[in-house]
Amino acid sequence: MKIKEKEFERLLADLRAIATEMGAKVRFERGDFKGGYCIVKESKMIVINKLSSLQRKVLTLAAALKELGVDDIYLPPKLREFIEEMDETK
Repeated sequence: MKIKEKEFERLLADLRAIATEMGAKVRFERGDFKGGYCIVKESKMIVINKLSSLQRKVLTLAAALKELGVDDIYLPPKLREFIEEMDETK
């Protein structure tokens, strides 16, 4: 899927909303890490490096949602296609 630069901000917002609906907190922090999904004291957490590019933030969040499990929830077709392509690009 080819994504225009402008669409990444919308994708980030949509993916963040889905994470919240799934009960995961999304945090943007500084540090020497890429980010991803983890569990902290029984709370679902997705941590994303604040200093990463917008594209890297979107990819990290999409990968974390894939790991969290989005198979059983409704996603708009474009978002589902984007998340499913995460496996194909690895």
